[in-house]
Amino acid sequence: MTDWTWDYDPSEEYVAGKLPPGVVAEVERLATELSALGNGSAKVGRPVDREGGLREFDILSGRGFISFLAVPRQRCVHICNVTWYG
Repeated sequence: MTDWTWDYDPSEEYVAGKLPPGVVAEVERLATELSALGNGSAKVGRPVDREGGLREFDILSGRGFISFLAVPRQRCVHICNVTWYG
């Protein structure tokens, strides 16, 4: 375990306000898992050929994806966007 946390950026209402509750629960579960990886979260998802920067990770069997930033100096994973195809 690490001392990393996660948060919505810029806010929960902006990022997840109109999503179904089950999707929000899955996003928050994945955010918790990403923060548990600590520095390793900068290597998860796309793009696969480099680490850092804005990352993307599929959710719910490809029915959507999250975009996130792993910021080592803040020890935080920022969930920036959720795209849901429903």
